[in-house]
This record gives sequence, structure tokens and C-alpha cells, in this order.
Amino acid sequence: MRYLAESFACGALRRGRPVEQFLGPLRAADRLGIHYIEVRPVRYRYEIILHACEDVGHESFCDLAEFPSFHGEDGEEDSGLLLATSDEPLDALRTAENLTGAVRGRWVNEGLVQDEYHDYLQAGRPVGAAHDGHPWPKPPAAPPTPVTPASST
Repeated sequence: MRYLAESFACGALRRGRPVEQFLGPLRAADRLGIHYIEVRPVRYRYEIILHACEDVGHESFCDLAEFPSFHGEDGEEDSGLLLATSDEPLDALRTAENLTGAVRGRWVNEGLVQDEYHDYLQAGRPVGAAHDGHPWPKPPAAPPTPVTPASST
């Protein structure tokens, strides 16, 4: 099974492994992008990082870390936007979900967000829901207020 139960997501974070969630399409004017959320352990805390990338992928190119930033300079890779930090793994997941609309049962281990994106491509880049019919997360009415830009690790 691709998705992590809550206990497995928290366990991965405690072991120093990030968890991620594909949030679907991102549209602005005539541009198409995608976004995903990452909860990343850093020292004794957990960073909640929102990634927004141009949708430049295709069947043989799904490495989201290589995609250019949706909001940055031309060709600049997306390093993410630090939305918040937390001292506890479960609190970090809750915070990520509250800030972005991410869904508890859809977290994946680091790197599997590319598989989610690949499924999105194969389904024809659906706007309303994921390939399995699960609706894309709906972020809260107010956009997340970033803490500070995240640095690449």
C-alpha cells in the first residue's frame, strides 16, 4: 500500500525520514503547475514545506525536485516555502493539513510523491480529483502565511 497510516507517517518522521503529499494542480492565468507538501525532520523539530512547481513533467520525467519553481525566476528549481515548524510529528502533520488541506490518509514516504504525480499524468492531469476519484485537497480560505524560505538540504 502506498499511503502511510498515521502511526507509520509519525514513525518515519521520528526516524528522520520526510513524508510528502501530492496536492494536485495549481493554476494561475495561463500557467499550469502542481504543488505538494512535505514534512521534513530537521534536528529536533519538523518543518512543513509547501512546494509549488511548474508542471513540466511527462511520462519519463517525474522528478518533482527538478521542476522549476512556479513562483521563482525562470528555470530556478523549487526549494519550497517553509510554512511552519513543530516539535512533534503528529502536530506537524496536523499543522500541514490545516494549512494546506492535505488529508491524513494520503501521506507517502519521501520520493513516492513522484509516483503520485505519474498517476496524475497518466490520468490526463485531472482538475477536480486524483486518478482514484479522491478530490484534491481544498486549502483554507486564507492562503498560508510563510514563516521563512526553506533552504535546500
